[in-house]
Order: sequence, then C-alpha cells, then structure tokens
Amino acid sequence: MGTQAHRVDSQPAFVLHAYPFSETSLIVEAFSRDFGRIALLARGARRPRSVLRGVLMAFQPLEVSWTGKGEIKTILKAEWQGGQPLLSGRALFCGYYLNELLLDLLPREDAHARLFSVYAETLRRFAGGPKEADIRCFERAFLRELGYGLTLRHDDRGRAIDPARHYVYEIERGPVPLREPDGSALAVSGKTLIDLDAGDFSDPRSLLEAKQLMRTLIAHYTGGRGLETRKIFLELQES
Repeated sequence: MGTQAHRVDSQPAFVLHAYPFSETSLIVEAFSRDFGRIALLARGARRPRSVLRGVLMAFQPLEVSWTGKGEIKTILKAEWQGGQPLLSGRALFCGYYLNELLLDLLPREDAHARLFSVYAETLRRFAGGPKEADIRCFERAFLRELGYGLTLRHDDRGRAIDPARHYVYEIERGPVPLREPDGSALAVSGKTLIDLDAGDFSDPRSLLEAKQLMRTLIAHYTGGRGLETRKIFLELQES
C-alpha cells in the first residue's frame, strides 16, 4: 500500500526552465494547467535522437504525461500542440520575464488554471509584438492569483477612488489619499488606479505610473531580489 506511483496523462503545460541533470537527462520546471508549477525529470532528453529533445521548448504549448510521487516526477510523454509562433527579439525577452516571475513566486504544485490561461494568452499577444499593457495585465492577474490582490477601487477608508485625486499605495493598506503628488514610486493618480483595475492603458501616464507601482510591488514580494531579466533589459538600454 502507498507505493503506487501517481500518473497524470495529457496535461496542458509550458516549459519555464530546463537544466542538465546528468549527461543525458534534464530537469524541467513546467507550468501545468491543473497542477501548477512542477519539476519533471526528462530521461534521455539530451541525447541527439531523443523524441523529447525538440519538444521541450519554452513558450510552446505542450501536453505532458508524467508519473511519480516525489518532488520530481518523471516525464512519460510530451507532445507539442502548435498554434504558438516562436518568440524572438523583445518578445522572447518579455517571455523570459513572465517565466522568471512564475519561477520566483509561484509555489510548487499550487494549481492556478486561470493564471495558466492568462499566461497562454499573453504569449499569443507577445507573438504579435509585445506591448507594455500586456505585461501590466499579466502582472495584475499574477498578483491577484497569488493572493496579493491590489486594492484599486477604494482607498484605505473604503471611499471610492477619485480619478482627480492623488494617492500613495501602501502595501498593507492600499491607496492612501495625498494632499498633493509626491515623487515616490508608489505615488499614483486616482485615474491610474481606475485604469489599472480596468486594464486600460491608453493613457501614457497611467501606463507609466502602473509600471512603477508594479515594479515596486513585485520587488517587495520577491524580498527585494532584482529580477535577472530586468537587469539585462536595463543593461541593453544603457549599451
């Protein structure tokens, strides 16, 4: 009793990261629809003739079958589902940013089917040319799914957000009204909060302030660790 391995068949998933485990195998960090982030052993995937070698690609929709009871499961089969253009250039970089968020903050084996759908849709949008608004919408959905939902419709006293007012977003309290704007990264206009709630970034100011707010919040939840993709992006801008 209790020794039978748990088997999962044909689970939609994306590869987030893969690294060598032995001369012939890989450990794959994957984001699955119904089982969340999981670690998978891909036996023989580094061999030139392995059927897994050309399938386990990041940003491509897969169906994966696996077995195992421990922290690392063993891949039985992985099949490419198609329909997602390969990412390149800035789109590829933005994809890596999403993956780094998931790897840093998403607990293992914690299912988030709704976030999985948002992730897949964001990758499809990236393929047509990544937009800042797509990244902000993903960040907002990501924080909500992890239980860090933003308070965007009312201030710390429960009053409706006034688009004409200025606020400072205090992480444990939500928006706190300001008498006048200040220069902190958590200072936002009421209109930005309303636009962020609606996913409307047509106003350049809302887009800029939302970016600053999200950057500060994510830095807080990652314990102040700088994301590698963000560091690389800044280096590219300065070069």
